Amino acid sequence: MTNKTPADEDLSFEAAMLELEQLVEQMEAGDLSLDQSLKAFERGVVLTRLCQNELKQAELKVQQLNSDGELEDLNVTDANDA
Repeated sequence: MTNKTPADEDLSFEAAMLELEQLVEQMEAGDLSLDQSLKAFERGVVLTRLCQNELKQAELKVQQLNSDGELEDLNVTDANDA
């Protein structure tokens, strides 16, 4: 059983992460009933899977853009160092 809705297909990575963070905060606060906690957990699983899929798609795009087809480490410099 999943709580995935048709609208979830159009949910951006950022929106899914925000909703997931809000669910975690609610659950950590301890103010939810057992039923509400279970529903929040189920929703969190759906959101986590959506985020994982988005990250996998992004990884595949990076691999495609790499000319030799090998995954390379991305060197990111801290904005404060620039």
